[in-house]
Amino acid sequence: MPHIQIDYSASLEARLDVAGLCAVLRDAAVATGVIALAGVRVRAIKVDHVVIADGNPGHAFLDISVRLRGGRTVEAKAQATAAIFAAAEGFCAEVMATSSFMLSMEMRDIDPVLSPKASSIRKYLKGGE
Repeated sequence: MPHIQIDYSASLEARLDVAGLCAVLRDAAVATGVIALAGVRVRAIKVDHVVIADGNPGHAFLDISVRLRGGRTVEAKAQATAAIFAAAEGFCAEVMATSSFMLSMEMRDIDPVLSPKASSIRKYLKGGE
């Protein structure tokens, strides 16, 4: 049931294909073997009101938050974090090279006892993944 949430400054929208990034992060997450396709949700939220560093409106940020159900080893989460962040860095490389841009990511556990879930998505996926 991993959630990948991208918060990004509105100033970034003209410089980056955010929908494309969503797909890249989904694919990178699933490729780790730590995150199942049937459970992953990726969403991006544009932030209209920000002050970054000295307030220059040309500055941009993108923050990736990955929340996943507890129970995975620290090693598995570290490997998945590195892989997902590497995919984000690669996708954002041109923006980083040509403009003022901050990229960050955090992965954290969701307590399974305090986070009930229900889903019918597997019966709608090819192969029941």
